[in-house]
Amino acid sequence: MTRSDRTLDVFYHPGSYGAEESVGLLMKRALGLLLQESDKRLAPHGLTNAQWGPLFKIRKSQATTVAELARQMHMDAGAMTRLLDRLEAKGLCRRVRSTEDRRVVQIELTRDGERIADEVPAVLSDVMNGLLAGFSVQEWESLKGYLRRMIANGEAGRSEGAE
Repeated sequence: MTRSDRTLDVFYHPGSYGAEESVGLLMKRALGLLLQESDKRLAPHGLTNAQWGPLFKIRKSQATTVAELARQMHMDAGAMTRLLDRLEAKGLCRRVRSTEDRRVVQIELTRDGERIADEVPAVLSDVMNGLLAGFSVQEWESLKGYLRRMIANGEAGRSEGAE
């Protein structure tokens, strides 16, 4: 069943649309606050919000090459290269050419990079818990479920448009 086959409730109407009631604007504001607070709390660790993701993915062995990191972080290779330049200048990682395929550049964390990557989850947990203050566990689980459903709806719409 495609989205067009389902009966959809209509939540927004052009004549009465107001940005203050837009779920998109509310999510954008919440994300903005998350990013702002993350930057503030990561600053003593020498990181920005944009920099913790690659360190964390490398540390968890979820990505070991520039190409994998760029793909997983939804960045183009040039942007990832610039970000890695900054992390390398801080002494947190190093790029190493693969001995099996010279076209492949692998990323390794330095000891400082490993240490800082290990500190990131505590910082981000504090930030998220602060934003979720007053939520019950059930509300938190519901919120995650709603967001996952919105993502699934968006991804389904994107794949239907490609057909």
